[in-house]
Amino acid sequence: MSAMFEGNALSAMQTSHCHTLNNYSPQELALEIKAFISGVDQTQGRKLNVRDHARCAVRLLRTVPACRGAVLEHLRGVYDEYVAAFLRDLEAEGENGGNCTSAASNTSVSNLEDVIKEVHAVLSEFIKLSPKAWAPLVSTWAIDLLGQLSSKHAGRRAAPHSSSLNELLQLWMSCAATRSLMECYSQCLAAMLAWCPDACVDALLDTSVQHSPHFDWVVAHIGSAFPGTIISRVLACGLKDFYAHGYSSAEKMSQQQAIDKSSRVPKIGSVVGILGHLASRHSDSIKKELLRMFQDSLSAPSQNVPPHSSGTGGWENSPHLRRATVPFLLQLAALSPTLLGAVSAELVEFLRPPVLLQLQAQFQALPREELENMLGLAVHLISQSPSGGARVLKFLADTATPSSVIISGPTPSPHDSIREACDRLLQMLLLHLHKLVHNRSEGDEPYPHHSSASGSAMPQVIPFLDELQVHIGELCAETLRLERKRHLWLHQLLCLLSVYGGASVATEALCQLFTQARNSEELALASQLYTPLSTSLSGLLPSTVARCVAQIQTQNLNNKELAQLLNNLATAIQSEEEDRKNEVGSSTQSSMSVQVRIAVSNHLHDFCPLLLYGDTTVSRATARLLSCSQLPRACSPAHLLLLCRAAVSHFFVSVRQRGEGLDVGSQAGEEEVGHSMRLLSRLAGYSPLTLKAVLQQLVEGALHKGNRDLFGGLQESPGDDMTQSPNHLGVSLLGINCKFGTAVNFSGSVWSVFHSGVIGKGLKPPHTPSQPDRDRVIHNIQTLLAVTVQCCSSGGGSTTGNARNGSAAGAANGRYPHAKEALVSEELPPINAEAAKVIAVTLVENICPDVANGELSWPPEEHAKTTVERDIHIRRCFEGNAVLFQFLCVVAAGRPALCYCSVVLRGLLSTLLAHWEASREQLVSDSPWHLQASCLLVSCMGEGQLLPPVLSNIHEVFPHISPYEVRLLLLGVWEYMRGNSPMPQKFSFCADQGLFFRDFSRDGDVARYIAPIHSVLHKNIERLGHLCWRFQV
Repeated sequence: MSAMFEGNALSAMQTSHCHTLNNYSPQELALEIKAFISGVDQTQGRKLNVRDHARCAVRLLRTVPACRGAVLEHLRGVYDEYVAAFLRDLEAEGENGGNCTSAASNTSVSNLEDVIKEVHAVLSEFIKLSPKAWAPLVSTWAIDLLGQLSSKHAGRRAAPHSSSLNELLQLWMSCAATRSLMECYSQCLAAMLAWCPDACVDALLDTSVQHSPHFDWVVAHIGSAFPGTIISRVLACGLKDFYAHGYSSAEKMSQQQAIDKSSRVPKIGSVVGILGHLASRHSDSIKKELLRMFQDSLSAPSQNVPPHSSGTGGWENSPHLRRATVPFLLQLAALSPTLLGAVSAELVEFLRPPVLLQLQAQFQALPREELENMLGLAVHLISQSPSGGARVLKFLADTATPSSVIISGPTPSPHDSIREACDRLLQMLLLHLHKLVHNRSEGDEPYPHHSSASGSAMPQVIPFLDELQVHIGELCAETLRLERKRHLWLHQLLCLLSVYGGASVATEALCQLFTQARNSEELALASQLYTPLSTSLSGLLPSTVARCVAQIQTQNLNNKELAQLLNNLATAIQSEEEDRKNEVGSSTQSSMSVQVRIAVSNHLHDFCPLLLYGDTTVSRATARLLSCSQLPRACSPAHLLLLCRAAVSHFFVSVRQRGEGLDVGSQAGEEEVGHSMRLLSRLAGYSPLTLKAVLQQLVEGALHKGNRDLFGGLQESPGDDMTQSPNHLGVSLLGINCKFGTAVNFSGSVWSVFHSGVIGKGLKPPHTPSQPDRDRVIHNIQTLLAVTVQCCSSGGGSTTGNARNGSAAGAANGRYPHAKEALVSEELPPINAEAAKVIAVTLVENICPDVANGELSWPPEEHAKTTVERDIHIRRCFEGNAVLFQFLCVVAAGRPALCYCSVVLRGLLSTLLAHWEASREQLVSDSPWHLQASCLLVSCMGEGQLLPPVLSNIHEVFPHISPYEVRLLLLGVWEYMRGNSPMPQKFSFCADQGLFFRDFSRDGDVARYIAPIHSVLHKNIERLGHLCWRFQV
């Protein structure tokens, strides 16, 4: 033993104990040695007990340095005896409830405790006086004994489980023997830090390998006491041991062997355990040390330090250790998810092009097989990285992106070889993730020959994909940039994420693509993502649309994103129609279009409020979406009426926006109006309820004072409150009377005069209505009548229709037709009789709401004197709403619906008769509105077959006769209507033609009603001779 000491160390020790040596003679020392060896007192001849034997060992330890090895070996038993007695006391105390303990055990502990204190005092003194001689020996002995005691007594009832580190640490630190050993080791480590820390740390690592996990409490305590030293020295010792065992063979180990504890390299497993315990409180220090180790392995070695200097480890100056550092760190990360998570995120920041070039230079000399194994290990580590996955992915994608693609950000262009390496690494990562994701359902572990023994293993967890799930939006945005290669990698990763995360992640990915796509090419990525997912995830598109609706309702999108989302949904629906037109047989695209259409139809009540959204682009996109969506088979009446009301309101808003500040032919405005018309037509054809609601609101909206100007109607003159002068606002009558009383002297009079204000404010300013653009008005009327005719022609679920195409003379031209203009248009679709009746009833309710629906018969002409006020109101309605005549034309085309407008026709005709009777003009052209109204009235009544053909043609002669003669002809119309009341029962339906007709032969002789016509013709034969054939019975 003494040979291990250096000469100066031994001399120092002997000098320090010279006073002790002088107290014993050689004979006494010989007796002590014999007593220690035999265990018998040489003077009394009795056997030494444990306490006496231990004291004899301590005396030899103080006096005979050569015996120190044997003494320390003997003291192992003493410490073990003390620990056993200590644990027996705890177990007895637990059994007895803490009331009493074994007397023998207490005596044993108390007898040995003073020995333990004495041994601790001797060892501490030796370490203090001669650290280089005693610290290595004592540290190895103490740490090995701690490991043996921890393992031997781990199964005792009083000892907590090895996983309960805090309870275990509290138990052993309350034991005097183990606490003494721990203090001795700490003193040795503190003494050896300056000159030889490796020996102390090597002993710690060796013991940790042998006695883990029962030894973990020692590691935790030592690491907490010397965190910086332990971390750096443990890593350095682990690196040296890793290299000593041959890091090439370690690199060749498969990823399965890296995980299997039985095949670990001894020291590296202990390094992982120690750092794992320290990570809970010293994670930042571990992370900094690992990153420093990585940086130092790539930097140039210092020229002033010898290659094997002990310094902070000495490995920085060894080329072999420097080359083994990166493989060593990879192995550490593979063995410890904690260490992997600590450095994975920050490591990316160091991987700049210069560092990558250094790595390439360091590994280019490796054999191909070893390099492949290292790449495979790196791929495995990336897939198992619990944090920083997004940063790692961005680094790989940026580095692997071809140089022809412009990369956003300050990232410099990497070298071609580095780019190729990252490209390959990224491809390997995607392939590895693909295998992990699609093999999860079998319950296998990531490596086949280490699969769980249980047949029902849990699905494999992939931390890299778990961390990326919160970055779905960013991944979709990067994918939609459509950069070469890059978007293919990210799109494949999105697909893997969707399969791995299930319906929630897939729904989020599709929702993000629908929201962020800016054109059809980008939107095609959504279809490409849906194609592989549709086979494994059912109900994906309905869930996606529901999530989009939730985003809209929670107002998470700005106006631009909202309009973009709605347009993308509409484009997805319309893609089926485009493929059909182009004869492209894409079953997947068609399936997606159908699914989106069905999903949107289930949320129409959620989308319809957006029709009235404040932003024009959003409302336009909503109209486009709803116009191409199908209505659900079953929908509540409340939702239907809400949708009809919103659609009609949007129609008038879009018509106004088309003309405000834009040309009439503006493409965007025309498209919006077209979408709105298509939506209204679909709603009207859905059911009789929606047909009635749409037509009613169209008529009411066109007659509303807010929309009247769109169709050439007259604006109401401003009221008196609008013409008040600012000088008359806030006038005080009290102040006026005070001034008035002082200005006029009424003394001596019995009268008092007060000023009560000003009666009136003078003449009202003349109201000059603004003149709308005639072309724009005509265009608006054409649009209104077009959508009305479309709604009436859709049927609304009714099988009865009217195919008379002469509906709406003004539908084609949008203005009052001249007498020479034809009122029949063969291009217009047939008008549904029930739809025309809805318009007729709505017109009557809005023009004269006080009239009962049953007033269909016509009274004598003198009876008009009793309804003058109502008739004047009807005439004013027609004067202020030019579109009323166009609506009458539509009603007339849907025979016999015009019968329900009898009261309106009668009131208008009555005022026209009164006007022409009182007229003193020479020509009818001097009253242009009345002339046009008379022509339109008679033509509509003829179109609706309220008049026979011979009477319905009289409007052709109105422009050529005098006002009085016009009255005579209109009076004949009145007499015919009085004698042949307009009753719907007079019309019969022809099933062959699908039309309603009226047989005028049943009404008797018409000749007596055309006598005034013949008289007027004879009187004006020179002007009307060419029209005589039109009035033959």
